[in-house]
Amino acid sequence: MADESTQSITINAAPAAVMAVIADFAAYPQWAKSVKSAEVTVPGPNGRATQVAFKIDAGVIRDDYELAYVWHDERKVSWTLVKGQMQKSQRGSYTLEPTGNGATEVTYNLAVDLAMPMLGMLKRKAEKVVMDTALKELKKRVETG
Repeated sequence: MADESTQSITINAAPAAVMAVIADFAAYPQWAKSVKSAEVTVPGPNGRATQVAFKIDAGVIRDDYELAYVWHDERKVSWTLVKGQMQKSQRGSYTLEPTGNGATEVTYNLAVDLAMPMLGMLKRKAEKVVMDTALKELKKRVETG
């Protein structure tokens, strides 16, 4: 299994508002630049998807893959890879912690094992860019609508 990377960001909104954006997969192509489509393939309870198929195009990285989601509560969601073209495995999570001043600290954990070999240094740099971009885009979407 791949090494796990972790990054955090503070978003000026309550955890429920952040989680609402995370759970709205149909809107991902509107604000997550590399996501070309996100389709719920298995709906879940309370309107939260159990499985979602993604098509991404991040320049040098293009992939079609499907993730299975587990909604732990209003403050954590985790996922694992169901199937993919370029990935052998993926596991990740968002954990939301209120900061006490109306904001939320969002921690993103991600571990990806690619089907093709990649130098460790390049892989870590790619993960950092993916995570940094995802957190900044999430922050912008939540704070600006």
